[in-house]
Amino acid sequence: MSSSTVITNIATLVTNDPSLERGSPLGLIQDAAVVIDGDHVVWTGESSKAPATDNRVDGGGRAVLPGFVDSHSHLVFAGDRTQEFNARMSGRSYTAGGIRTTVAATRAATDAELEANLTHYLAEALRQGTTTFETKSGYGLTVEDESRALRIAARHTDEVTYLGAHIVPPDCTDDPAAYVALVTGEMLDACAPHARWIDVFCEKGAFDGDQARAILTAGKAKGLHPRIHANQLSYGPGVQLAVELDAASADHCTHLTDEDVDALANSRTVATLLPGAEFSTRAQWPDARRLLDAGVTVALSTDCNPGSSFTSSVPFCIALAVRDMRMTPDEAVWSATAGGAAALRRTDIGHLTPGARADLTLLDAPSHVHLAYRPGVPLVSGVWRSGVRVV
Repeated sequence: MSSSTVITNIATLVTNDPSLERGSPLGLIQDAAVVIDGDHVVWTGESSKAPATDNRVDGGGRAVLPGFVDSHSHLVFAGDRTQEFNARMSGRSYTAGGIRTTVAATRAATDAELEANLTHYLAEALRQGTTTFETKSGYGLTVEDESRALRIAARHTDEVTYLGAHIVPPDCTDDPAAYVALVTGEMLDACAPHARWIDVFCEKGAFDGDQARAILTAGKAKGLHPRIHANQLSYGPGVQLAVELDAASADHCTHLTDEDVDALANSRTVATLLPGAEFSTRAQWPDARRLLDAGVTVALSTDCNPGSSFTSSVPFCIALAVRDMRMTPDEAVWSATAGGAAALRRTDIGHLTPGARADLTLLDAPSHVHLAYRPGVPLVSGVWRSGVRVV
């Protein structure tokens, strides 16, 4: 039998229920309480009106918000790219080619080594409030290595993405068409049973628009839904292709034309922004303000990977988005919770309303604004996932 718990004495509760508050998507409740029964939220409201429950937790005058939804990460990998980062900070530009270093290390790693690395970074993210995460393959680039990456990932999340089309591997650079045939044929057959999504890096140095369309269309035929690395390093066809194929998200979205913004605004495709990548590559920041003002749904994610964004911290990405991408604190928190859920086409997470999964983050601060106001400070003091306190 499940037991009920009330978290009371909450200074600010972020529900992400827009009907509760004008002028903010966060649906804030002051002096609040939230009731968990089993693995779901069953009640929210003012603390003085909370119903009786089996257990009681004193929020201590702190803020509670939905667990962060990290909808873009690359956590099945081995090796280290410290030297590349150091060189980049000394003036070398970032290109897609650095992925090859991680591919070599990942192919050489055992299953146990890859899983240990994955669980290490998942635990790190959980301590920082992330309760749902998506992760991709893409560092094996052989049938065997891609499928084993997905099998490992699927033991830890339902949000698994097949990214055989990360780059053309070094052993196939003389015949990229043959590699596309592999990605859409034998590799897809081996990987599809272990994944929910299919992704492609549509960029100069990776895959062009025609190749990306062929790869994503083949994935859809196998029951995988598209997402896409789009317009990160240059203008290109990625965003338009995402909208054409009803991709759940177009990720990066740094170099956008007016037509790209309009297409996103008139579609279900979420623009997932990954400020850790711009921070770690000293690249141009995505213009979140332009997207939001146009009515585009925006998500924030870490892009945690060993090459271009080696952070598992959603709070850090929130602070970057507010400081450098012209988002308000309310918009950034919404994008890291409800926006991430939208990028995964999930309705059970990213909000704290009756019926939602009981994924909660307790901050050692009275307001969610402190995530941007106090950057770099470990503010997460408690995490519940599916109704169980795990931090």
